[in-house]
Amino acid sequence: MSKTFYQQVSALQRQLNAPKNQYNTFGKYRYRSCEDILEGIKPLLGDLFLSISDEIVLIGDRYYVKATATLTDGETSIQASALAREERDKKGMDAAQLTGATSSYARKYCLNGLFGIDDAKDADTDAYKQQEERLRQALTPKATRTPAQYLNDFTHWAPQCKDKVALQGAYQRLCQLLIQQPDLAQQAHEIYLTHSATL
Repeated sequence: MSKTFYQQVSALQRQLNAPKNQYNTFGKYRYRSCEDILEGIKPLLGDLFLSISDEIVLIGDRYYVKATATLTDGETSIQASALAREERDKKGMDAAQLTGATSSYARKYCLNGLFGIDDAKDADTDAYKQQEERLRQALTPKATRTPAQYLNDFTHWAPQCKDKVALQGAYQRLCQLLIQQPDLAQQAHEIYLTHSATL
């Protein structure tokens, strides 16, 4: 990256003002959209050229939109990318609307990366709220389960398991939980032997 280009990018990051012009009436909070960032950056670009492209990526069994923002002076360029996962379904949206909304989300975050906008603490989307709730639940201590409950789970799960390696792994984890319960450990061993013989 040339020094002049680096200085131009640095100046853009300092001068960019992208206010939160959008309002979520349900959550009662303000947020900025991809369009708000573009509206703020376009007057500052001068001779620089900004482009954003999307790519659909399959990871596992889920589709993601990968957005890439590229800033160039014609010789030197800098890029930032972001991924957003499509929901399996969202009430009130058809497939095209769902992909479009996911694209907007990914584009916003690749622009955030390119121009140094910190949205980490912005409750700007319903997805952020859901993510925060999942995190809160994960950090909340769960009620301790008894060894008998773990054995009961294994008893019901083992007949449905079609993979010997998965069954063995589950059995080994269960044995660790039942280490001080020899009677339950023996029952688990018998269940394991019965079902592993059929795989």
